Amino acid sequence: MVYEKVIEDFHMMWDNFPASVRLIHKNRTILAANEEARNMGFEVGVKCFNVGVSESHRGCKANETLSTKKGQGDKTEEGRIRYWLPVKACEDIYVHITINTSTHKISDKTT
Repeated sequence: MVYEKVIEDFHMMWDNFPASVRLIHKNRTILAANEEARNMGFEVGVKCFNVGVSESHRGCKANETLSTKKGQGDKTEEGRIRYWLPVKACEDIYVHITINTSTHKISDKTT
């Protein structure tokens, strides 16, 4: 597969990230997902918009990310922080990160 190295790199970088991260093709097929994302139903081969309720995909910035080749982000009314990031040298895939601030707590402790 053309994306074998990109998928391998995705897992190296994102498998231990404590929020949902997916590698997605421009046709919205999930190419890779970290454990957090898989626990939410984002499985390889599934169209991302078929997971969860349709309202949760409102405001998707995938097309803007792919056309501008610049990362995009937003914060939803429900408190989710979402990012869409282009992948260098792969014009037809992007990384999508969703952090649910109501369930994902970050320690303010510094060590």
